[in-house]
Amino acid sequence: MPFLVYSSRRQQPDWQSRSDRELMAAVQQGDEPAFDELIRRKAPPLLQAVARITRDREEARDIVQVVFLRVWEKRQQFDARWSPNTWLYRIGVNLAIDLVRSRQHRERALGPLGAHLRAIRGGDSRSLADLEHAQVAAIFEQLSDCLTDKQRWVFLLAGVEGMASEEVGKILGCRPSTVRNHLFAARRRLRRELMDRYPEYVPERLGSGAGRGTEE
Repeated sequence: MPFLVYSSRRQQPDWQSRSDRELMAAVQQGDEPAFDELIRRKAPPLLQAVARITRDREEARDIVQVVFLRVWEKRQQFDARWSPNTWLYRIGVNLAIDLVRSRQHRERALGPLGAHLRAIRGGDSRSLADLEHAQVAAIFEQLSDCLTDKQRWVFLLAGVEGMASEEVGKILGCRPSTVRNHLFAARRRLRRELMDRYPEYVPERLGSGAGRGTEE
């Protein structure tokens, strides 16, 4: 790509020091350097969140690429009442959910073969950074099977990504109170499953005298 020459009297803005909203306002005007900074800033955390939903990092990469293509194509439709972060995550999470549901439909149609194909996909090579947290991730993957899809997505966004209930509600299209209910139920189910399957990881204060209870 050829270098662009600018007059010293017309310097490019320092986009790294600008807020997300300032970046998005510039993107709406077609500013490509601002868009590059938005991608640099938002792509890594978005990829991490999407990969946790799809359980497939390569599919997550494809989704993140589509997200930013859509952001550029639909930049004039951005509603300034939303935060750019919420808008990006809403697009990415919805694409990830659509992919997961489509995959589940295909696997149900294939029957036992579907589970076999899923196991093969799970054997993809991992980077050293991924391997660093492999044990924790593997435990979560096993435990999270006890959650409903909505509980799992809420737990990933609110419990893992640390998003506020209001933001998660906007992303998933539900009320903040519904998000909090799903998060409470997800944490309760995960704690019970952890106590049953991996008691060695349960703090003594939680494990002592804590039965399974009768709630469902």
